[in-house]
Amino acid sequence: MPLPRGILHYFKYIEFLKNDANMKTKIGVLLSSMMFLQYYVWGAWYVTMGTYMGEVLKSTGVDIGAAYSAGAIATIISPFFVGMIADRFFAAQKIMGVLHIIGAALLLYATQVTNTGFYWVILVYSLLYMPTIALSNSVAFAQMTDPGKQFPWIRVFGTLGWIAAGLIISKLGIEKTAGTFQVAAIVSVVLGLLSFALPNTPPKAKTEKVSASGIIGMDALVLFKTRSFLIFFISAIAICIPLSFYYGFANPFLNEIGLENAAGKMTMGQMSEALFILAIPFMFNKVGVKNMLILGISAWLLRYLFFAYGNMDHSWMLYAGIILHGVCYDFFFVTGYMYTEKKAGEKIKNAAQGLFTFATYGVGMYIGTLYSGHVVEQYKVSTAVSAASQHNWQSIWLVPAAIAGAVLIAFILFFNEKKETTTIS
Repeated sequence: MPLPRGILHYFKYIEFLKNDANMKTKIGVLLSSMMFLQYYVWGAWYVTMGTYMGEVLKSTGVDIGAAYSAGAIATIISPFFVGMIADRFFAAQKIMGVLHIIGAALLLYATQVTNTGFYWVILVYSLLYMPTIALSNSVAFAQMTDPGKQFPWIRVFGTLGWIAAGLIISKLGIEKTAGTFQVAAIVSVVLGLLSFALPNTPPKAKTEKVSASGIIGMDALVLFKTRSFLIFFISAIAICIPLSFYYGFANPFLNEIGLENAAGKMTMGQMSEALFILAIPFMFNKVGVKNMLILGISAWLLRYLFFAYGNMDHSWMLYAGIILHGVCYDFFFVTGYMYTEKKAGEKIKNAAQGLFTFATYGVGMYIGTLYSGHVVEQYKVSTAVSAASQHNWQSIWLVPAAIAGAVLIAFILFFNEKKETTTIS
């Protein structure tokens, strides 16, 4: 049976891309498009999921927190999938394409289920989506001669994709509806098809020795012999609890208090993230690791105080809390990745980065998402005017503010790193 003409044209186009003389330019465009769509999909539904669950599914804070914990569970599991299966048996771009197409179907299905089934759909979807982050990075790195200089220029399109998703969702006026998942599903199909046109990234040699402990970076436990790194590591896990409050409940909060087009305005956080990251290379050695990390933790505290006391009469506080995302994320997590790599040295740097990601975006975010859901539910209040749930947001935001404050005090007291970081091998 002959293939439909459209599919034939599609595969001919793929072949053209692979054989064209101007492949370097085309590869750059393909990789940039891949990153843009990769994070567009995530940004389209993730930011507003809490609002959708509260408005449409009538979910509790605990339910919303549990749904966000799905991403943390997937972050814990995905390295094993990528390291022990995907990287060893399949071309990265092909499995990425399959995962995104199946994921699109799940995003559409998520709009058809009730609150009870929603968690399970999001969990399965997250288990499919999270590995594609590592796979997309693998595809990009495989084409680069100098990843240190080239990768940031490709990865920045991911941030632009997240920003574009928020702006378009706001423009369409669908952030409180199932439309966010439908938009994400459409883009996921596009990315799935594009994946098959990406440069071939064959599986790694099956003879490579791979272990579960190696995948999560257990070789880097030697770094805990240094007290400063241990304090940093514990602080990084703890600061993920306030981070979870922002990811899960900032959008519901802003919508509930009446900020229009909240999803679009929240993209100012990603804009500031892209801006502040440019300052890190200049500040890392001049200001010192400790002061950089203190600035990052302090921004967490300040952000939640702004949210706690901000309202529509003092909307500048709300905007300030959003814009501080760049300082919060870049000055702690990006600096943290740089500190971890410098501390670890060449021999165990990959293991150290794997352990840092596993502990923060996996374990730390899992604890934070569940805890934030319980806190939000605890401060839910009913009003006689409306049957809809309302919350005592000031009390809610003071909780992550207090946690950030405690982390800040402990970090200042116990973290004592020399300006010139020594490596352990």
